[in-house]
Amino acid sequence: MTMKKTLLVGLVTTALSACGGASDTPEPSLGGAAPASAPTLLVDEGVDAGVYNLEKTHASLIWTVSHNGLSKYTARFTDFDATVDLVPNDPAASTVTAVINPMSVRTDHPSGEDWDTMLGQDEKWFNGATFPEIGFSSSGIALTGDRTATLTGDLTLLGVTRSVPLEVTYNGMRNFARYGDLDVIGFSATANLKRSDFGMTALLPDIGDEVGITIEIELIQAEQPF
Repeated sequence: MTMKKTLLVGLVTTALSACGGASDTPEPSLGGAAPASAPTLLVDEGVDAGVYNLEKTHASLIWTVSHNGLSKYTARFTDFDATVDLVPNDPAASTVTAVINPMSVRTDHPSGEDWDTMLGQDEKWFNGATFPEIGFSSSGIALTGDRTATLTGDLTLLGVTRSVPLEVTYNGMRNFARYGDLDVIGFSATANLKRSDFGMTALLPDIGDEVGITIEIELIQAEQPF
């Protein structure tokens, strides 16, 4: 009986295969949809490679720090510069450098310029007489999306250098008649760091340790040599 049943099943299976009853379509993968391809460009296609310099009339560098846990004290630097050596087809090969004048602190404090000067000069704060520049030099760029990247670099403040990551968003490219054929590109960036990592510990913890940084910049393509 068992032998007859086995033979019958075999005959039915063979017949179904011959009539096309068995599907040639492979079983769906259990792994789900294939992952999307990794982004390869940060800027728009057609943006020229080369050096881009800060367009200072459309740039801001703002920092915030907690004040007694009640508010975010907000200030800015008004004197800074930046240069990007852009490689559109290989974003990781691009480089960014920046320099900030610590004496250019602006707080809109009721005491006016005296307060800003104190922050810029005092040894407890930015100590601008001893350390007249805050510097940044990129060490790596990793794409995180079609228009976003993590820019890692060495930040030098008060003579101390630490690696700091910035989350960068590319905002686009425009051409303006006043600049001829030169490209103008724009970026937004944010970062967080601890001031104590650079030796600035005055009034901790009433004045917070974590400093938030917000950057908005436009850069203009350098004049071409041809």
